Amino acid sequence: MRRVVITGAGTINPLGADVPATFRAMQAGRSAIGALTCRDVERLTVKIGAEVSGFDATAHFTRAQLPLLDRFTQFALVSARQAVAQAGLELSDAEQLRAGVALGTAGGGNLTVDDNYRTVYEDGKNRVHPFVVPRLMHNAAASHVSMEFGLKGPGFTTSTACASANHAMGQALMMIRAGMADVMLTGGSEAMLGFGGIKAWEGLRVMSRDTCRPFSRDRSGMVQGEGGAVFVFEERARALARGAVILAEVAGFGMSCDASDIVMPDRDGPVRAMRMALADAGLSPDAIGYVNAHGTGTAANDRTEAQALAEVMVDHLANCPVSSTKSMHGHLIGGTSAMELLACLMALQEGVIAPTVNFTEADPDCPLDVVPNTARAAKVDAVMSNAFAFGGLNAVMVLRRAA
Repeated sequence: MRRVVITGAGTINPLGADVPATFRAMQAGRSAIGALTCRDVERLTVKIGAEVSGFDATAHFTRAQLPLLDRFTQFALVSARQAVAQAGLELSDAEQLRAGVALGTAGGGNLTVDDNYRTVYEDGKNRVHPFVVPRLMHNAAASHVSMEFGLKGPGFTTSTACASANHAMGQALMMIRAGMADVMLTGGSEAMLGFGGIKAWEGLRVMSRDTCRPFSRDRSGMVQGEGGAVFVFEERARALARGAVILAEVAGFGMSCDASDIVMPDRDGPVRAMRMALADAGLSPDAIGYVNAHGTGTAANDRTEAQALAEVMVDHLANCPVSSTKSMHGHLIGGTSAMELLACLMALQEGVIAPTVNFTEADPDCPLDVVPNTARAAKVDAVMSNAFAFGGLNAVMVLRRAA
């Protein structure tokens, strides 16, 4: 079976405008959660989020490009450019036919939808811009990435709520393994911090009004974020032949359905997904040196994930750090597991485990080493990243130190 490695990574997110800045913020334990600045924020009950502050789209795109690009697509393109640059990826005409893109998003062009509902319903206009559909469609980011880099192989978007990016990256892994592609740009992005997006999530009553404190006894819910992260997945022999720097190996992937409830998490589905990912990587639980938890900060999710981890990791759990970086960058929904893979890369490359910040008090129902509030130095050879979505759709990635 062909081996798959990561040769490039890029991001724009609440913690930083690129990967080095993001690593520095995670190592400092900085939280980007703050007051929302969206229109009509006074009408919201939840007034906090993790925004990408100071992002100037005109610094990245021309006036001709911008009418076609929703914010979630902008985030994906900026991230992809960084990843391709780091990978030193140059594709011949023949290589373009075997290079593709797989991105995840839950909301797609949610801000475009919100703006144009206002245009029709609030402003009473009878026409919208002709580019509304190309902006809002969930595959917009994947399509624009394919066009910018001449990717003519497989191309698609996955939309599985909070597991979207992990599902996309898992599919990219399997396509390269199967010989359907040699290179895939993969990850995810999200931009839902508008009035409509926040108002819809308020209805679920899972949102915190103060901050995100996963696994803490006094946790009060999730906090939304925005942004994206994109990676270059490449067949290992190809990467070595061209002298690329390998950031990590994509060792394993597992996915499952709870087939239980549309919103309440179930322990069995995550357990099966984690075990499949470990088996696919050929690793035992005690080989994992760090778990980036789904860790949303809701009572049910954190408790269920802790139970699932205990069942999978058994005795090793007491010696395995498990942190939730959502406490810093918020929940990027469909893009969140791509963002969290950066924390996994940081652990493998720099030997630093990102903390769970805002943590105040241990919860007996979540007996985990959550790396509370302060980053930790550690030598890590393999990591696991969890994503468990509404609808009971689970996707787990395992990375290994580059050999």
